[in-house]
Amino acid sequence: MQSLMPPRPFISAADLARRVQELGAAISASPRTGPRVILALMDGAFVFAADLARAVNDPELVLVFRRASSYRGTSSTGQVSLEAPPELAGADVWVVDDILDTGRTLAKAVAACQAAGAASVRVCVCLDKPSCREPGGLPHADLVGFDIPNAFVVGYGLDLDGRFRHLPDVCVLDGAAPPG
Repeated sequence: MQSLMPPRPFISAADLARRVQELGAAISASPRTGPRVILALMDGAFVFAADLARAVNDPELVLVFRRASSYRGTSSTGQVSLEAPPELAGADVWVVDDILDTGRTLAKAVAACQAAGAASVRVCVCLDKPSCREPGGLPHADLVGFDIPNAFVVGYGLDLDGRFRHLPDVCVLDGAAPPG
């Protein structure tokens, strides 16, 4: 395993908690015509999705999880792997992910939800790196917790090969190769 400097806190657990409550309120207030579904992309979004689901005021909220991956170490592989979504006929779906960077994973997830029959598909991310978009990627999310610069971050579910997910803050991982 690569030896790294200790992660440096970037967004505190308190700031994350406050913003997640605001995002949950926005989802609660969003229009819907059918069941409201949160489709959380795993593994990175598990902490954010759990906190967000508890912040949504909808006793009939449906929460489902699907695996998605495109990273190995600190770099995108350029290939998106995504488990097929469940049947979503008539559902108002919120795709929830930890971070929007290239946009390729979220573009694939949105298209898959539309193909599964969702009445509407919106996207909520904890973090957004607008400077990292690539052609064919989702250009923006409907709801964003925090815009961040192009740095490699861990904690609050985000990881480096499975390490650092447990940290309560979003942290910058100094010494990691820059994303790219």
